[in-house]
Amino acid sequence: MTDRALDPREAAITWHHAEEDAHDHGGSATVLGFWIYLMSDALIFASLFAMYGVVSTAYAGGPVPREIFDLPLVALNTALLLASSITFGQAIPHIEEGRVGPTRFWLAVTGLLGAAFVGVELYEFSHLIAEGAGPQRSAFLSAFFTLVATHGAHVTVGLIWIATMLVQLGQHGLTGEMKRRLVCLSMFWHFLDIIWIGVFTFVYLYGVIR
Repeated sequence: MTDRALDPREAAITWHHAEEDAHDHGGSATVLGFWIYLMSDALIFASLFAMYGVVSTAYAGGPVPREIFDLPLVALNTALLLASSITFGQAIPHIEEGRVGPTRFWLAVTGLLGAAFVGVELYEFSHLIAEGAGPQRSAFLSAFFTLVATHGAHVTVGLIWIATMLVQLGQHGLTGEMKRRLVCLSMFWHFLDIIWIGVFTFVYLYGVIR
């Protein structure tokens, strides 16, 4: 007995479902892979925090944290980054509903707040260096600049990613692939907020009050 030939319409439907399954599996693999990346990045920051903890009192006769840290300025910068996390959260319902315009708006606001954060951080670095508290002054300052600058570099990468998404949203809209990319970007951005809370608490706040 010969098998019945598959109707062209049935073949098209079968292919469509197979393609959807492949996209679903590919999307799951993408998100899982990005989680693995975030865990490896968390290990990098854990190492930097540990290094800072070891040498945080190695001042080498140089300035101590309470002499050089401008806590109100750092608090303002913290508020900027936390606000950017809130604005990104505002974009999530629009992403889920496929609304491109509001998604781009909230991403743009997030990017502006992130850029302001980086700008304030660069001002802080330049001010410290001008006062003779550069990374070469002591082990404490070397660890401080390494930790904070590594976080700032990650925020800068996030800003480039946001700019790329804004362009691609205008070109392609909110396709399934674009939504997956935005999910990964959201995880990355919130991860940086969590790391910065640790920096603010462990480096700045504790450094000033101890």
